[in-house]
Amino acid sequence: MNGYVIALDQGTTSSRAIIFDAAGNIVSQAQYPFEQHYPKPGWVEHDPQDITGTQFHALGAAFERSGLAGADIAGIGITNQRETAIVWDRETGQPVYNAIVWQCRRTAPTVRHLVDMGMKDQILRTTGLVPDPYFSGTKIKWILDNVPGARARAEQGKLLFGTVDTWLIWNLTGAHVTDPSNASRTMLFDIDHMCWDEELCKVLDIPMSMLPQVMPNSGEFGRIRKGIPGLEQLEGIPICGAAGDQQAALLGQGCIQPGQAKNTYGTGCFTLMNVGETSPRSRNGLLTSVAWQVAGKTSYAVEGSVFNAGSSIQWLRDELELISTAHECDILAEQVADTGGVYLVSAFTGLGAPWWDPYARGAVLGVTRGTKRAHLCRAVLEGIAYQVADLLDLMESDAGYRMDVLRVDGGASVSDFLMQFQADMLQKPIDRPETVETTALGAAFLAGLAAGIWTSMDQVRDLRRTQRQFEPVMDPEQAARLITGWHRAVERARDWETK
Repeated sequence: MNGYVIALDQGTTSSRAIIFDAAGNIVSQAQYPFEQHYPKPGWVEHDPQDITGTQFHALGAAFERSGLAGADIAGIGITNQRETAIVWDRETGQPVYNAIVWQCRRTAPTVRHLVDMGMKDQILRTTGLVPDPYFSGTKIKWILDNVPGARARAEQGKLLFGTVDTWLIWNLTGAHVTDPSNASRTMLFDIDHMCWDEELCKVLDIPMSMLPQVMPNSGEFGRIRKGIPGLEQLEGIPICGAAGDQQAALLGQGCIQPGQAKNTYGTGCFTLMNVGETSPRSRNGLLTSVAWQVAGKTSYAVEGSVFNAGSSIQWLRDELELISTAHECDILAEQVADTGGVYLVSAFTGLGAPWWDPYARGAVLGVTRGTKRAHLCRAVLEGIAYQVADLLDLMESDAGYRMDVLRVDGGASVSDFLMQFQADMLQKPIDRPETVETTALGAAFLAGLAAGIWTSMDQVRDLRRTQRQFEPVMDPEQAARLITGWHRAVERARDWETK
């Protein structure tokens, strides 16, 4: 039996490919960044050709570095930045506009109009989401309304929409498909009936002919077509697993039982709790999404999203130039006993759950003449932990489960300082795995289940191994005082931008 699986991990700032063996070990990998575009304040775009170019380059490089033959690869899994929207021509394959990234806030007026129409409850009831520019639906509408000729072409059936998984699969295989986890992040998908919702498409004036076919997360989506430069040895290999990045990480963390939760510390922070085959609607501004559909069984997750987490460290490095590497932020943070009363609210593109405020903006509060670079670095890291703590407190209430331990992954999870502070704010243990690339691992698991490398969810769960567990050491009353200060800071950052 072919014993290797390739995971394509298409993220917000880079594209990666990782090859895993049957034990879940990394055999080889490659990663390439691509350019971010900020045409206006609060707008974020990617060139779709940069996405495919870097992803195909990473795939070819990881395969070449592995020393494997094409016959060794059982299948390919894809995981991706989820709500980013791409519209392209059905015949030429050319995008009609740049990809509008999940962080982009340009459609805030459209969302406000939906709320004013009284659509909030219907959107929550149907999709499990709250109306917000975060999701793909209003991005599609913006492209159709603002790109000359786009709406007419869409109504003629000439344009296709896809989230990044769909865009990659279409370019690799020619199939126009997606999976339920990505579909459930569009604000157009009925998560209980597992289909596109005709009424929501009508409200947003989106022709349903643009939408991809929704297929189970584990199963064949298509096979690598001929003629892709650099991928000749992979022709005919099936793409047989796909999931949005955060749902993939939930699986990669082995959270297959209700009540198990994980947080990914990436560009943003994404906290998900498995809630099994039920799909509760949040009373606290959290989201309900499809986690995965495997072997005819659908599992759901309650989720909270922090829009800017690792990006706030990048901001210190790239815009303020206070640090030269992300690790330097850790080093400086540990040089001071506390932040000196400084709080940093990283609402650069608004606030996500539970606030859902697209008009919030970043704020630094509590600055004095004695505030130093180290205090700002520590405030950035602490701000990430505060936001995650807010999410989990509400998540336990919504889901009806008590979390025993938080499993963590993503780039910033390598920070011992941040993980310890997170344990202190939650007053619960933090479990960091040996393989922090759990997003890619989850995509590999979905593909490997379809390809027969693994035979059950229990088997893939048991492949996860703990690298370190962080126990809370801070006095609970001190932690509560810090969080109270954080909430004061958030209130000052909210509703800042003029509507």
